[in-house]
Amino acid sequence: MSKQTIGESDISIVDLTPETIADFGVCGYKDVNKHVELRRKIAWFQEYYPKGLRIKAVMSKTGGYQGMLEYLPGKYAHRPVAAADYMFIHCIFVGFKRPFKGKGLGSALLDECIKDAKEAGLQGVAVVTRNGPFMAKKGIFLKKGFKLVDKAEPDFELLALKFNAAAADPKFTIPTAAYPDGLTVIRSPQCPYSEKNVNEILKTAKKLGIPTKLVDLQDFREAQQSPCAFGTFCIIYNGKIISHHPISNTRFENIMKKMR
Repeated sequence: MSKQTIGESDISIVDLTPETIADFGVCGYKDVNKHVELRRKIAWFQEYYPKGLRIKAVMSKTGGYQGMLEYLPGKYAHRPVAAADYMFIHCIFVGFKRPFKGKGLGSALLDECIKDAKEAGLQGVAVVTRNGPFMAKKGIFLKKGFKLVDKAEPDFELLALKFNAAAADPKFTIPTAAYPDGLTVIRSPQCPYSEKNVNEILKTAKKLGIPTKLVDLQDFREAQQSPCAFGTFCIIYNGKIISHHPISNTRFENIMKKMR
């Protein structure tokens, strides 16, 4: 476990490892015995850590866990993108408690990623953004010099910070949504918010008499063929994408009431 102290504050950036990730938890899940979501995430982390996956956690002596950044070489990105020459950011969250917002924690995390990308000899850093749940807004990246290089429906944007202006831009590679019949839920352990809610959604769909199918993505190759820009979660009903990110069962029920 490596640790970097930020300034004179009580905040540090901790580099999680397969040996320590269970001690810190991920995305609000802290109890390995209680949360299958965390067990799935840890197993996924252990698989991709040797391939360059890194999770940096922002820790405060007074406030505890206050943020995280997850990234890995673009070859293994769990998004439908072609970004093999870039370090790819999956997610970033900072300032779970108000006193820790606006303190430059996100910028410090991005600096760690940029440094690792340069040391790995990559062409830059890439990320998918969206103004909505589960995705970071683009502002924090634009301040670091990221530029828009591609777009995907309905409002996803692919940004890149290029170290070499002549390098090819990363791009979306989203296939046309298939699964024309009934309800299909696509998920991956990369996103831990796809366990309890999915089980409830599938139960509700069955009660409504809707044929259901659960697709558990097995690796980065399958994630890169996802019909949703979010990559590791998607809900499709009769061939139409009805959610690009995890939603509650209540939200699902409301969507279905409008569609049926």
